[in-house]
Amino acid sequence: MAEPLVLLPESMCDARLYWPQVAELSHEMAVMVAPVHLGDRIEEIASGLLDVLPRRFALAGCGFGGMVAIELQRRAPDRVARLMLIGSSPLADTPQQATDRDRLVIKARAGRFDEALAGLIPEESFADRPFRPEIIALVREMGQSFGPDIFVRQARALQRRRDQQAVMVKLRIPVMIAAGSQDTLYPEKRQSVLAELVPGAVLRMLPGAGHLPMLEDPDGLCTAIRDWMRLPAAR
Repeated sequence: MAEPLVLLPESMCDARLYWPQVAELSHEMAVMVAPVHLGDRIEEIASGLLDVLPRRFALAGCGFGGMVAIELQRRAPDRVARLMLIGSSPLADTPQQATDRDRLVIKARAGRFDEALAGLIPEESFADRPFRPEIIALVREMGQSFGPDIFVRQARALQRRRDQQAVMVKLRIPVMIAAGSQDTLYPEKRQSVLAELVPGAVLRMLPGAGHLPMLEDPDGLCTAIRDWMRLPAAR
């Protein structure tokens, strides 16, 4: 029997990010979306999640959620049966990235929250596909529902995150690195380097999708998840 599937959303996103996967895959396996905004640091968020997640589970995370997923695996390797990172990275913020986040934080605190959200996941990171305007509107709506305080907390958590490359090198579980081929935030070359870092990792690029393939190419991501869940557990 397949392990329960835990999905972690991108920064300033909630369970609606994964509604196509929940609707499609819940016929085949237990699926849950866990929050990634309940803490000031990635370590704190991961610690809180371990108190409520199943004893053993398959774990997939997008962007910020992928960074929390890596920390979960580091803290509880006996509980994470397999790992999927969707448009994410194990690297710490560069000085330039930290500075860019400071600029967004200033906007969020100065009453320019719409601009801050638009800078977090820019429109150019979405591929030119059907329903693009509706997807962008949903992402902005999710962000607005969290508000500026959560925005600032997640930005600070990103700035403070540790480099997790050493964790990735040691993984001996089924790992898939997935991303949209048109993702400008986590481009294909960077995803290829990440896949090479993990022994036996499978790289799955979703053609024509951008940073959020769960909405931009839901069928493609569902297929990728099924393939990942079928990867042999033993390394």
